[in-house]
Parts: sequence; C-alpha cells; structure tokens
Amino acid sequence: MPRLLPGTSPETDLYALTDDELSLGRPAVEVAKALLDSGIKILQYREKEKKAGQMLKECMELRRLTREAGACFIVNDHVDIAILCEADGIHVGQEDLPVEAVRRLVGPDMVIGLSTHSPEQARAAVASGADYIGVGPIYPTQTKKDVCAAVTLDYLDWVAANITLPFVAIGGIKRHNIADVIAHGARCCALVSEFVSAPDIPARVAEVRAAMKKECFYR
Repeated sequence: MPRLLPGTSPETDLYALTDDELSLGRPAVEVAKALLDSGIKILQYREKEKKAGQMLKECMELRRLTREAGACFIVNDHVDIAILCEADGIHVGQEDLPVEAVRRLVGPDMVIGLSTHSPEQARAAVASGADYIGVGPIYPTQTKKDVCAAVTLDYLDWVAANITLPFVAIGGIKRHNIADVIAHGARCCALVSEFVSAPDIPARVAEVRAAMKKECFYR
C-alpha cells in the first residue's frame, strides 16, 4: 500500500485517534470500524491505560481492518506493538524514544511521526528523519493527561510557513473551530473526542468535513 502521510492528498485531510475512555462504552475496534467506514484514511491507536496483551490483540484486528480499507494504521508510543502487528507507522512524543532510535528498530519503511510544540522541536524533527510531525495542542484539550499548554494558531502559522514535512494539527479541534485551523495552513486535522464520543460517527465525520469546506481545500 502506498504511504499515506497527513495532508498530502484530499483523502488524508482527517486523522482519527482511538480513546476507549471517551467512546461511550464502545470498544476500540467498533469505533475504528465506524471511522474507517466513514472514509478516514489515517487511524492512530492511542490507548494509555491498557495492558500490552490487550493492546496487541486490538492492534492486530485494527491492522486487518485498515488493510481492508486501504488506510494507514499508526500505533502511538509502543514501538514493539507497532512492529508485531505490522503497522504502517509509529507516533512518538518528545519524551519517548528519539526518532533515530525508533528508526533503528522499525527499519526504513515504517512511517514515524513526532509530536512537536515549538519551532525548535519542529526543526529538530526534520533533522531527525521524522516522516511527519504533529503540531499542537492548538487549543486546550483534556484528551491527554500529560498534555502541555496550548501552542495556539501562532505555532501552526510558523510551521505552515517554514516546515516542508507533512504535518497534522491536533488538540481541541472541533466542528466549530476546524475552519480556522484550515485557514491557518493545516491540510490535515486530528480529532479525538469529536469523533469517538459521537453517537453517530459517520454523521459526525460528514459534519466535520462539511465544516472544513472540503470542496475548497485543494484548489
């Protein structure tokens, strides 16, 4: 399958993440299937409170579903699980294993994403060989317990003007503010609670895409 990187084509406009705690009691696999059926082409498995065995089991199933959907499957933090389930990518944070070390473990073909919160971190990500960066949190968010302060749209403006790597905007992005994020240069937006907490996930994805004014996105 070709490498699908954030914001590099119209189909990679949205980046979805799992979160069992916000999914209205639905298991990650059920939520993921609804997201994939809605046309999501980048899906990250991000579960912080589960045992490794359960995470591997779920990731193996999500790997099967994403292959069937032609979607990119990314595992958050857990390099060992990403390797074992043959994920397309791994996403790490500033305090996780450095990109250079992750590359030694996963080889040349797996996508590596790195969260960044400042111009210095973005420049370092480029130098490290990351394939894409996360830019955020744009707005305050409670979906991560160890999240830093919001970087605001100013950092997004800087990345859009100065970084050539693909990037995904993340953090507090909802239907009501996603158009602003797009206006500041984002070509891919990550949403967590807005998707997984929706009773009707396909309808919510459609609403978000309408709010993005997708028809004007790639003129």
